[in-house]
Amino acid sequence: MKNYYEEKGIHKRNCEIDRIVSGCVGIRRTTGQHPGGIIVLPFGEDINAFTPVQHPADDPESDIISTHFDYHSIDANLLKLDILGHDDPTMIRMLEDLTGIPATTIPMDEPGVMSLFKSPEALGIKPEDIRGTPLGCLGVPEFGTDFAMQMLLDTKPQRFSDLSRIAGLAHGTDVWLGNAQTLIQEGKATISTAICTRDDIMVYLISMGLESELSFTIMESVRKGKGLKPEWEQEMIAHNVPDWYIWSCKKIKYMFPKAHAVAYVMMAYRIAWYKIYQPLAYYAAFFSIRASAFSYEKMCMGKEHLEHLMDDYDRRKDELTKQEQDQVKDMRLVQEMYARGFTFAPIDLYTAQAHRFQIVDGKLMPSLDSIEGLGEKAADSVVLAARDGKFLSKDDFRQRAKVGKTISDTLDRLGILGDLPETNQISLFDFAM
Repeated sequence: MKNYYEEKGIHKRNCEIDRIVSGCVGIRRTTGQHPGGIIVLPFGEDINAFTPVQHPADDPESDIISTHFDYHSIDANLLKLDILGHDDPTMIRMLEDLTGIPATTIPMDEPGVMSLFKSPEALGIKPEDIRGTPLGCLGVPEFGTDFAMQMLLDTKPQRFSDLSRIAGLAHGTDVWLGNAQTLIQEGKATISTAICTRDDIMVYLISMGLESELSFTIMESVRKGKGLKPEWEQEMIAHNVPDWYIWSCKKIKYMFPKAHAVAYVMMAYRIAWYKIYQPLAYYAAFFSIRASAFSYEKMCMGKEHLEHLMDDYDRRKDELTKQEQDQVKDMRLVQEMYARGFTFAPIDLYTAQAHRFQIVDGKLMPSLDSIEGLGEKAADSVVLAARDGKFLSKDDFRQRAKVGKTISDTLDRLGILGDLPETNQISLFDFAM
């Protein structure tokens, strides 16, 4: 503050400077925008009545404005909506576009889908075909990780409601490990009676005779990780709530809402249906949207090549890089696809899409950005250039697609550039002859 006044040639007493400084304490020195965060104002109100606004620090001319104060300092007065993207509905939209089958028509009690959470037989394969993976829910949201599959093996779900409860367990903190898992293993609880979502607590306590308001208060305390007050515990004991239930409540740090779990499982169930009955569309959507480290060169050169690579990764499993660890997850889905009898079509420079896999003659054609070293912008540039007609040479390809020699050499090595000559000169010479 002193420097400011010195630069302006203004004399201020120290007490006045201290007064102004005290008003600046706590003001944010950096800016940031929450992706999709939108503040909702009541009709007739002005944002400046609640908070100053500012433009992004890196672009003061931008028409984007954000609140100066952190949302939590104004959340008592204003509502914030988080309009965020989500992979599951994005994937469902792509599946609908590829198949023409609306996801809302898929039944929530389809026996084949339910069987995926017990074995991979509905996919026409056995565990030994996919390196011992015992279930068919690889790549199904909420249930496709090894952790989630172990939960399925432990709980043995029989119906949709069981899956919703498992999703609640998976998203909670200290709800499954060292809590519900232990109770189920000891035979004290089942997937139907264990505490899986926050709603379970209130509904159960009301059923045991506790006042509805007290039941709600206990649920709110437990789901936030604040535990039980002694008087609540006494009330629960007086209404014959089992000791194991009280013990479980005390362990919980965070609980998922039931409606949220059900919404997630509904999307997962529909995606699993496509996996069984529209397999190529399913794998196209998964590799386009959910795969994090797909590699055309490593995964699309046939089943034997993939198996050889997976053997190598198994041998080096303690030394794998982060990218290789992510590739293993994608390789498992590719291996499953091969085991079901499906294959990849070679990338065609003129028909391949930049970021989406597509079905071509009963095979899956990968996207251009699945080639290692070819980023999103380069893939977009190649697709745009290919729309203007055939390339005359590698030089012509590089100039029109605006890519460097490294990318063109990679595509050439993979056979994607075909028999293009190095330069246009040969074509001109032949024409002159």
